[in-house]
Amino acid sequence: MEKVLSVAYLGDAVYELQIRAYLISKGIYDNGELQKQSLSYVSAHSQRKIMESLINNNILTDEERELYIKGRNAKGGKSKASDIITYRMATGLEYLFGYLYLNNNYERIEELVKNIVRL
Repeated sequence: MEKVLSVAYLGDAVYELQIRAYLISKGIYDNGELQKQSLSYVSAHSQRKIMESLINNNILTDEERELYIKGRNAKGGKSKASDIITYRMATGLEYLFGYLYLNNNYERIEELVKNIVRL
């Protein structure tokens, strides 16, 4: 499962980069405000809510749901800031973004981010 967590690690960076770019595109340039706004997307608690919405609104394809579950079920890693379920759900989202990135599916990454910021 180490590979899964490595892909999730990459996905965390891909996801955060997309969110930062989105916030700047909205005209937010103050670093403090960028940090504050980004927390509503990139914290483990926010990512859990986002995943729940993506699933409940049928935004993910069947393959993406399977990828999310694979990332969510990866063993290892712990968070001091959230419970294990929240941490694993966030890891599942990060794995999905990392997988899409490694498979050059940048268009789908952008589509998912557009859906996420509309939630």
